[in-house]
Formats: sequence, structure tokens, C-alpha cells
Amino acid sequence: MASCSSCSASFASFSIISRPYSQPQFILLNSPHRTGTPHSRPGSSRFRCSAGQTGFFTKIGRLIKEKAKSDVEKIFSGFTKTRNNLAVIDELLLYWNLSDTDRVLDELEEALLVSDFGPRITVKIVENLREDILSGKLKSGNEIKEALKRNVLELLTTKGSKTELQLGFRKPAVILIVGVNGGGKTTSLGKLAYRLKNEGAKILMAAGDTFRAAASDQLEIWAERTGCEIIVAESEKAKASSVLSQAVKKGKELGFDIVLCDTSGRLHTNYSLMEELISCKKAVAKVQPGAPNEILLVLDGTTGLNMLPQAREFNEVVGVTGLILTKLDGSARGGCVVSVVDELGIPVKFVGVGEGVEDLQPFDAEAFVNAIFM
Repeated sequence: MASCSSCSASFASFSIISRPYSQPQFILLNSPHRTGTPHSRPGSSRFRCSAGQTGFFTKIGRLIKEKAKSDVEKIFSGFTKTRNNLAVIDELLLYWNLSDTDRVLDELEEALLVSDFGPRITVKIVENLREDILSGKLKSGNEIKEALKRNVLELLTTKGSKTELQLGFRKPAVILIVGVNGGGKTTSLGKLAYRLKNEGAKILMAAGDTFRAAASDQLEIWAERTGCEIIVAESEKAKASSVLSQAVKKGKELGFDIVLCDTSGRLHTNYSLMEELISCKKAVAKVQPGAPNEILLVLDGTTGLNMLPQAREFNEVVGVTGLILTKLDGSARGGCVVSVVDELGIPVKFVGVGEGVEDLQPFDAEAFVNAIFM
């Protein structure tokens, strides 16, 4: 049986072999856990997971949420540019007095707009502050600053409260990663695999980006870096839906906890490729009832409010359950986080705040607010 020449010999991987007019076959290459013939079931108890262990995914969600609380420094440093952009607010409020209210609020409004909070949210926040100032509820610059932070936090928590991963109770849980080209999709998947593995989950990656020639190679590098196993297609003509469905099957057979599915990057205006996402979603659901448990949309934070049309289209087509906002460390547009949550009602689950493997941070609304308003 042929093997995938692109698979590295230094880490465990799977290979999909597509044969004309036949069901794709699988081999497990270079795995330290593999014994027996290519199609035998592993005997190691390491791969045996009980579907009744409903507390496992709850524990992972709790651990990730706790890490979000403890990783405040990374969130803080990741939003330096946005914080610097909003530093003018502190200057405005330092010597605030009632007679300056209109001028101060106008300049505060401009600072929020420049940071991509969006016009509707900005007007809402400013008018709330104006009302509380004129009614005598806010009597100092410091009180106005705290009220501003409360307003932003309320916007994030009202519509985007479920920031932890919802992985159900059947193993393997399936996470589908979607997004446009160049948004950081494959990189985010690799970093997510690293975080989940560190919390004790057994991860299988599925290279479902069958359009881009280098996509599988890129994901294989991440598999090697994170010590995860990966399913790839040997045929260039393999359908993404077939790759993902077979990966979920293999995940069930070998007792993986989570299958992370990469997909081809696509513009939200390319309807044929968007339709392919529907096929991928249906394919994994046939193998594992209730899958995918999460459909995470990766959005490039440097595009600011321009990400909203993308998010709307992806949500309408496949029903996005959570957002990963990337490249926010290089942007002064951190307010787009609030805009996306308020506009779409979809929670942000992770934010990319750096280049390192640990720099995909669980999103915590309170930590975010404190990071952008020093």
C-alpha cells in the first residue's frame, strides 16, 4: 500500500488514499501507538474513551476558562495598540467638569470610532454616559471612565456570554474551522490543538483544505510542532467532505477526544465554495450525531469592521457558533471585537495576540475591557 511521501517520519500521521470507484482507505503511518496490520484496532487502553464520560469536555472548558483569567498579561500586551489609541480618553477625563461635557463626549465618541467600535455602539455608549452625567449619577472623570468600561462589558456579556467551547458529550467532539483566505485559519487550528492537548485532550487534525496545494503541508508542520496526529488526502482530487467524514470515523475508531477540521479558505462571496462548507457540515454529522459541535469562524482583526460582511455570510450559510479573532496584536482596531459580538450575537472564543504557539488566548470579556481601557 502506498504511503504519503509528504508525511514527516518524526510524528504520527494518517494518510487518506483515494482509489477510483472505491471507498477511500486509511493507513496509520509512523505511530508509536500503532501495532498489528494496517487496519487493526489498537489494543492500548490509551485510545479507549467512554462516551458516557460527560465531565471530560466540561473539565476542558473550565480549564480553558481559568487560563483566560490567569493569562491577563498576554491579553494586556496583545492590545497595546488599541489601548494607546484610547489613551486620549484618560486625558479627556482627567480635568473633566460639567461645563465641558459636550466637548469631552464628542472627542470620546471620535476615539471609539477610530478604534472600530462602530457607529451604532459608539452612539449608544456615549448617549448612556451623557444621560448619567446630566442626571447626576456620574460626578467625576473617574466615574465616567468606570461607567464606560461597564457599558462595553455589558455589550460583550449580553450577547456573547458563552465564550467557552461547547463540545457536547460524545467523543470525539468535532470542531470545524472556517474563514476567508489569509485570515490565519490553519495557524489558529494549530494553536488551538496545542492548547487543547495541553489540557489533556487527544487531538486528531483533519486536513480538509483540499484546494490549496501547500495547506496539508502547513497543517502537517503544526501536527509535528504540537505532537498531534493528522489525516491527509493522498489524492489531489479528494473532496473535503470525504476527508473530514473519514477523519471523524477514524477519530471514533481510535478513541480520539477531539477532531479539529481544517477547511479551504474562501471568500464569502464565492457561493460554490460556501456550498461546499454545507457538504462538510453534513458529512461529519452523518458520522457523529450532533457534529460539528463547534463551527469557529476565523476573522482577521486588522480588517476592523470590514469583517462584518464576511461573518454575516458565513453565519447564514453554516451557522457559526464562535469566533476566533486573529492578528489583534498588530491592530489599533480592538473595538471591532465589541462590534462583531453586538452585531451578530456570536461569542468570541479566542483572540490571537501574538506570533507564538501560546498566543491564541481564550477570550475573557472582563480581561479584554481592562486591557483596552487601562
